[in-house]
Amino acid sequence: MKPAQLTTIFTIVLLCTQPLAAENWGSWRGPTQNGLSTETNLPKSWSANTNVKWRAELPGPAGATPVVWGDNIFLTSTSGSDLALLCFGTDGKERWSRLIGKGNKDARGDEGNSASPSPITDGVHVWAFIGTGKLVCYTIDGTLVWEADLQQRYGKFDIAFGMSATPVLHDNRLFVQLIHGDGKPETQEAMVVAVDAATGEPLWATERVTGASRENEHSYASPMLYQFGGMTYLITHGADYTIAYSLTDGKEKWRLGGLNPQGQSYHPTLRFVSSPAAAEGIIVCPTAKNGPVFAVDASKTGDLTDSEAVLWVREDNTPDVPSPIIHGDLVYLCRENGMLLVLERETGEQVYMERTHSHRHRASPVLADDHLYLTARDGKVTVVKAGRDFEIVSQNDIGETTSASPVISNGVIYLRTFDALWAIQ
Repeated sequence: MKPAQLTTIFTIVLLCTQPLAAENWGSWRGPTQNGLSTETNLPKSWSANTNVKWRAELPGPAGATPVVWGDNIFLTSTSGSDLALLCFGTDGKERWSRLIGKGNKDARGDEGNSASPSPITDGVHVWAFIGTGKLVCYTIDGTLVWEADLQQRYGKFDIAFGMSATPVLHDNRLFVQLIHGDGKPETQEAMVVAVDAATGEPLWATERVTGASRENEHSYASPMLYQFGGMTYLITHGADYTIAYSLTDGKEKWRLGGLNPQGQSYHPTLRFVSSPAAAEGIIVCPTAKNGPVFAVDASKTGDLTDSEAVLWVREDNTPDVPSPIIHGDLVYLCRENGMLLVLERETGEQVYMERTHSHRHRASPVLADDHLYLTARDGKVTVVKAGRDFEIVSQNDIGETTSASPVISNGVIYLRTFDALWAIQ
């Protein structure tokens, strides 16, 4: 056989064994911050002993989802009472570790700690935020570029279970929601801030006024971007409201109330954990504790509460912790108890609600290759066929506690547990 023929055959084999659209996963919710991946030919079945490319021990437990760019994997972790930013290669070897904070605090037993926010990367730099208020920027080879203390800059955090919001990166700016308070109705301490990603210098800070009281002043959700149809803005979630802001100057674009209405029936502990989800023309806003789910028209401005901008409301069955996914004409809601609720995107009508795995679900789902990956705290990942008919394809158990969301990059599924980082292929 001629060398040219061998080269052609090798190229064909290589293409057939690679995903059709390899992606970097630079933020918690993926390339477009909506939990969707375009990759195909992904593993659907694995165990602690099968389809494992490698497993790398971690210095301590955390819920921060890793991010992947090229052959680098970044994640934050506890290490005793210390807080660290780690870099692994896609070969499973640790490349560097940097101490970024001290004084880790656990929250609600095993539910979280100060390494809950996920890092962000653009392939040149990596940014990390931790519950102590430290926000740092490193080059991908581990050189410190800048660091800032957001508690010193914007005021001391007062939040029951720790600041856990993951920042958003867009157009060389970092956006952070700091939704917390001291429990006094007359005190407004929550704000949304923008920071220059290259220097760490403040760009703007907007007070986030809602009138929430008691535990509801505290939010454990993360901000999200809406970026469809030529529109881009920031969506923040917590303290009884979903509120959108201009990326340029921090001015409010719209707000949605009614998520926890004031009055005699006001719920005193309806703190938000699940973050909103966005797709073209629509934003889905969860609440908490079996409360309602709202869908709003993403093109509207002003006060959307009880207006025609509200497309539909599901009165109960909100996901308490995992964030929604919008794909095609369906909305997928993975509840904290493992129930999967699927709704019509246009009307909110129920398509089905079925049980997957009866255990706490803290990770947000990922949809790839026409399948949903739902991760439970006991390490079991249920793979469900996307679409209108409920079908569990597999249930895969690695036997380690996890609250981080799955990550997909270059044909590999990365799972971060409290003990280790796993590569499934």
